[in-house]
Amino acid sequence: MRLTRSPAAVQTFLAGFADTDSAGAAVSAIIGAGIVPAAIEMMDALAIEAAEAAVACNYPQGAGAVLVVELDGPEHEVSVELAAAEAHCRDAGAFEIRIAADDEERQAIWRGRKSAFAAVGRISPDYIVQDGVIPRTALPEVLRSMTALARERGLRVANVFHAGDGNLHPLVLFDERVPGQAAAAEETSGAILDLCLAHGGSITGEHGVGADKAKHMPKMFTDDDLDTMQLVRCAFDPTGISNPGKVFPTPRLCGEVPGKRHAAHPVQAAGLGEVF
Repeated sequence: MRLTRSPAAVQTFLAGFADTDSAGAAVSAIIGAGIVPAAIEMMDALAIEAAEAAVACNYPQGAGAVLVVELDGPEHEVSVELAAAEAHCRDAGAFEIRIAADDEERQAIWRGRKSAFAAVGRISPDYIVQDGVIPRTALPEVLRSMTALARERGLRVANVFHAGDGNLHPLVLFDERVPGQAAAAEETSGAILDLCLAHGGSITGEHGVGADKAKHMPKMFTDDDLDTMQLVRCAFDPTGISNPGKVFPTPRLCGEVPGKRHAAHPVQAAGLGEVF
């Protein structure tokens, strides 16, 4: 842990777009110009609808997507980058841009984004939150494909994510009281990860791999990759007590398995860190 200086200047603005394609183009243009904001967050129409219902954030009416962009650093640098980022948004089709004049307005802009995940409960009784990452240049195409995947299964997807680094958090909306919808939502959630991989991304952007995502690991890594990772894990956790059953698809264990103690370390016994 370390202490860091507070930035000399902070500027936040909200940009409204007709659709996610335009917002995605703005993100690509900003990053492509060498501007590295403290944050670029995107919300689509469904996420905006939920946030409005929850906190009345008053985002641009009729927006199919919004970007929340925050810049910080030395005052002159922030001033120059703000003008450039605003211009890129307008060039990409932003029909409304609001620049926060003070901290109160800055907090008002962020209110909708920060409430978005919980707010989705206002428009859907159930939802699955996914986490994947893609190249920023693939944003428009992937967002369109996610919408198509959901529609094919009679579902909707709300998108709230860190657009600046391509880290997606699609929320697959469903109603478990409707027969088959829960299964369709899980299928859609997995298909979204397949989509991320197909575009050169990853099955996780920031939240890691747990029991649910473990089954997707072989789509991204070879058996040799997974065996090597397991060798490293067993070196630090030989008895398998750290998050057992997480990350790696089974059978890849070390130490004990339920009801049985191995005489030799599984890495030594199997040569690959696998227990069958």
